[in-house]
Amino acid sequence: MLNIHNLHVSFGGEPLFEEITFRLNAGNRVGLIGKNGAGKSTLLKVISGDIEYDSGQLAIEKEVSIGFLRQDIDFVQGRTVLEEAYTAFAKARSIETELDKINNELATRTDYESDSYTELINNLSDLTHEYDLVGGYHYKGETEKILKGLAFKPDQFDMLTDELSGGWRMRIELAKLLLEKHDILLLDEPTNHLDIDSILWLEQFLQNYPGAVAIVSHDKMFLDNVTNRTIEISLGRIYDYPKPYTKFLALRAEIREQQAATLKNQQKEIERTEKLIEKFKAKASKATMAQSLMKKLDRMDVVEVDQEDNAAMNINFSKCIQPGKVVLELEDVTKSYDDKLVLDKVDLMLERGKRVAFVGQNGMGKSTLAKIIVGDIKDATGDIKLGHNVQLGYFAQNQAEYLDGEKTILDTMIDAADDTNRVKVRDMLGSFLFRGDEVEKKVKVLSGGERNRLALCKLLLQPFNVLIMDEPTNHLDIQSKNVLKKALVNYDGTLIVVSHDREFLQGLTELVYEFRDHKIKLHLGDIDYYLDQRKAQDMREIEKGSEVKENTLSRKQNKDKQQLSYEDQKKLKSLNNRLSKAEANINDLEREIKKLDNELAANYDELAAKSGFFDSYQEKKNSLVAWMDKWEAISEEIDAFQL
Repeated sequence: MLNIHNLHVSFGGEPLFEEITFRLNAGNRVGLIGKNGAGKSTLLKVISGDIEYDSGQLAIEKEVSIGFLRQDIDFVQGRTVLEEAYTAFAKARSIETELDKINNELATRTDYESDSYTELINNLSDLTHEYDLVGGYHYKGETEKILKGLAFKPDQFDMLTDELSGGWRMRIELAKLLLEKHDILLLDEPTNHLDIDSILWLEQFLQNYPGAVAIVSHDKMFLDNVTNRTIEISLGRIYDYPKPYTKFLALRAEIREQQAATLKNQQKEIERTEKLIEKFKAKASKATMAQSLMKKLDRMDVVEVDQEDNAAMNINFSKCIQPGKVVLELEDVTKSYDDKLVLDKVDLMLERGKRVAFVGQNGMGKSTLAKIIVGDIKDATGDIKLGHNVQLGYFAQNQAEYLDGEKTILDTMIDAADDTNRVKVRDMLGSFLFRGDEVEKKVKVLSGGERNRLALCKLLLQPFNVLIMDEPTNHLDIQSKNVLKKALVNYDGTLIVVSHDREFLQGLTELVYEFRDHKIKLHLGDIDYYLDQRKAQDMREIEKGSEVKENTLSRKQNKDKQQLSYEDQKKLKSLNNRLSKAEANINDLEREIKKLDNELAANYDELAAKSGFFDSYQEKKNSLVAWMDKWEAISEEIDAFQL
């Protein structure tokens, strides 16, 4: 499908990667990994054609389509969620317009024997066939299915995209890409704005995707569950093996060990040969043998051990003064945005030293409550009390966006420092991998991960004993995430983490607050306990690649069925029967209309002479529309049972 050979890309005069070669085939689900700034997103932009490469070859097979989920999106204002999602079916929507024009004209004309009328019928037949081929009869149902999988509720479908947050808009963009069914799908951090349930749904979707998928992600569990191949960009080279992330790391370590052992043996052989050369050079009778050994050394290819980029951040969250036993109390906290209620009479009490996770779907108020606690939102109602000696540290979800792009890295830190820590700024930047002349870079040229690292470094300039972090792992590479998690595990203050990253939360927090329906619910355990409480054991089995997916799914369906009353079960069964009947009638009518279209195209004069033919033809089309409306209404009734 796509072939890259000896590709060279430089950035700011410095080579990003050189002479990389690989091929993407259908069924490849590639995890593209590497440290922040290694060039992962750049490679996706090169493949998509967004940016030019310096040299090499990039060949794409004819008619192969590429879809790219970018981090920056731009929607047309005034469209609803459904209207924006329907743009994935531009061809079908265009044909719909043409079909409406033809049908309206046919309804008003009576010159059945004219050439122009015949031409209209032929155009109608061709367009109807093309409409079927591009999925015109099914795209609305597919769109709603994908949107629901990405956590949109039916009452959100008619909302204007202008009213949505960046995370929800990103979900619409992802839905459009999935609906477009590209041959190659390029996803840059697709899980950054998804909650846990949506991530699990996306995992299942991508596992069955027939085309090629290349994913830049720092979510280890997501990569393990989705990918079957890993390409690492490290120090300008790529390492490409047909393994998901964790198995790839094990294989890379094993290969490096083998290379090191081979190199050690080769060095011994070289030393032995050099000693023989020195010995034989002194004897005239052995000079020929010495020359032969020297040629052997010249021909020998020295074994190379794959280089490993081990540079990592060094984070230490130091706690300041000891706070009181209770660090935070919230009572009847309520917050609305215009007419939209987000939090309704929320109560929360947090003791010193507790480690808490805020989880739930986007838009349920997690970030809002965090901002209320730190004082960024001041118009919420209710009582908000901070405990004695509490000093808050806050890392916002979009913390990196608050950085001034025109400032240098060094100036950003110096301006945020005070007299007590200004002299430590360069050392702190060095521990966050900003060394030497790099500190003179402007913030605007940094990658998303590099900006997050700078924002974390800036956070450490202030003292705190209660730390609130909102999606701190977004854009961080896997190694940096591990370092951050280790630092937070060792942090002995109070911690609140808003995150959708399952692996990051595992072993980090001991309590979970779930945000749902304007309320919060406390789960006295870690993230795995929370998922278990949510009856999500089947989801975890899916994550682990369990072979009993179908069994667990059927058990869940049976359990859901048992929870319905007898009358509701009967009604649901009746609805499913009616849905099947509607689908059968739709299929029959579509076949009949298609057959009539073909007959009209071949024998128009003969059929036009038959009395009532066109009345019957139009009646079948009207009947098809009516059955499709019935199918949609029945589907909505069934969905209401399953919510």
